[in-house]
Amino acid sequence: MSKGLVTLVGGSGFIGRYAARALVEKGWRVRVACRRVHTAIDVRLAGPPGWVDVVQANIRDRASLERALDGADAVVNLVGILFEHARQTFQGEQADGAGLLAEIAREKGITRFVQVSAIGADINSRSPYGRSKAAAEEAVRDAIPTAVILRPSIVFGPEDKFFNRFANMARFAPMMPAIGGGKTKFQPVYAGDVAAAIAEAVEREDAAGKTFELGGPRSYSFNELYDFILKTVDRPRFKIPLPFFIVRPVAYITGAVWRFVPPFSWNFFGDPPLTGSQVEMLTKDNVVAEGALGMGDLGITQLESVEAIVPSYLWRFRPYGEFHKAREA
Repeated sequence: MSKGLVTLVGGSGFIGRYAARALVEKGWRVRVACRRVHTAIDVRLAGPPGWVDVVQANIRDRASLERALDGADAVVNLVGILFEHARQTFQGEQADGAGLLAEIAREKGITRFVQVSAIGADINSRSPYGRSKAAAEEAVRDAIPTAVILRPSIVFGPEDKFFNRFANMARFAPMMPAIGGGKTKFQPVYAGDVAAAIAEAVEREDAAGKTFELGGPRSYSFNELYDFILKTVDRPRFKIPLPFFIVRPVAYITGAVWRFVPPFSWNFFGDPPLTGSQVEMLTKDNVVAEGALGMGDLGITQLESVEAIVPSYLWRFRPYGEFHKAREA
């Protein structure tokens, strides 16, 4: 017997795959709602036959969300974008979309609602990303006061776009850009631990209406993460300090250009190297605030570290892959 049905909106993404597994292990059936159903077929393997289903839904389309929430006992919103492209905007995907989803959940009598936000969500942020995340939190809480807000720092795992991205950059770039001098601090948290937090947030009555900031065992400066990545892939590189006043205008131009790249050529161009919104987020530390509720308050005390997990998937960026022999120190 299952505990009920949880709809994971945006569940085909990086964190969704882990969240589906964590919820099934807790005894919940999962419905993965996403725009492109074919991208989530493998997520069905997160549980036994019949425990994980996939449906089509768009965070901007009311009818599809209503279908996705039919019969659900809980909802987890994982929809998020790192940069704007075509019709996918921070306001539409993250702020308005979350508000619409919460409104539909309220109409269906669903009170278990988990909104996955981000550390740095701030209505006064200079970053459109940070402002839209804060607006989403406010819209969700207005509709469902019992909603749980989860704010992770950067999330790592084999599919991440942080460690993989910079390790790949080290393959071709003779030097690494230390934006803002590389002093910004992060508290990377493992995707599996974030998934465990999501599962606890769905279940725990004492979590209702609260906000939790999710970080890993320790914090690192950007330069420290660079050093770790370069050592792991055995590719020594110089770090070039780039002040924000130099990077900011270039990043805003890059982000604006990428926003209007034709959809059919997106796979060719890939993600933008850096956007203005991302630069603005780098101006503040991305760590759990002092006094904030965190992983421990959700009963999660054994956290995976960067050192334990990241080398297991960065080996492919070494000069000779898994057979590479590290240089002598």
